[in-house]
Amino acid sequence: MVIIRRMRVASVAGLLIVNSFLLSACSTVPVTGRQQLSLISSAEMLSMGNQQYDEFLKDNAVVPAGDSRTVMVKNVGRRIQSAVEQYFRQNNLALSGYGWEFNLIDNKEANAWCMPGGRVAVYTGILLITNNEIGLAVVMGHEIAHAVAEHGDERMSQGLLAQLGGAALSQALSQKPQETQQLWMTVFGVGVTYGALLPFSRVQEREADHLGLIFMAMAGYDPNEALRFWQRMAQQSNRSAPPEFMSTHPSDESRIAGIREYLPEALRYYKKPS
Repeated sequence: MVIIRRMRVASVAGLLIVNSFLLSACSTVPVTGRQQLSLISSAEMLSMGNQQYDEFLKDNAVVPAGDSRTVMVKNVGRRIQSAVEQYFRQNNLALSGYGWEFNLIDNKEANAWCMPGGRVAVYTGILLITNNEIGLAVVMGHEIAHAVAEHGDERMSQGLLAQLGGAALSQALSQKPQETQQLWMTVFGVGVTYGALLPFSRVQEREADHLGLIFMAMAGYDPNEALRFWQRMAQQSNRSAPPEFMSTHPSDESRIAGIREYLPEALRYYKKPS
């Protein structure tokens, strides 16, 4: 009996230590106030994000700046960047270390992503679904929302905890560089095939939908287009293999219902460009 009691005490103590560790490793989503796991400093995430983005550009075909599609991507990106910065200023939130960059990648996959620090890649394949500049604003607003809400940081922390025992990023890179690099690529969807991505949680998706609508509205894009875009994504998924973008961004009735719920708030931010 004494041994059993000691084992129970040890188990409780162990749980308390783990809970204390997890609580100390939490941060706050910079808009919703939700607590999220954060084992990695912003400086580390920005540094590794910049490194991975530069390597990606070297290994992939970047559509030239003079191409009309690239001009559109950069224009949408700059407008949403301005909206994000304005939103953060108005809400007394910090947005430091961002080195915004927007590139169009010659790739048939329907995909887009944003690294920590605001460096965005849009694939030419997704332009067939966005249809126009406003549809592109839906995609870029959503992806940038994931970045500013630090969802990638959260997923990377979860991966380090689950796969590498909660090791610090610097330690994981030095001791298990290949596994850490693969985890990063899986988290952010860089150069991986459909089905290999670590999906965003429902909570993260709702946050990105919510913020993305506000950002695109502040940038002067009609947020009602989000409904039409996600409906097109759902149709594309039903006709063939789901696009790359769908592996982390499920388009279903609940998502569209959520967007309808957020639209009245987003529309209050919307001002048609003069």
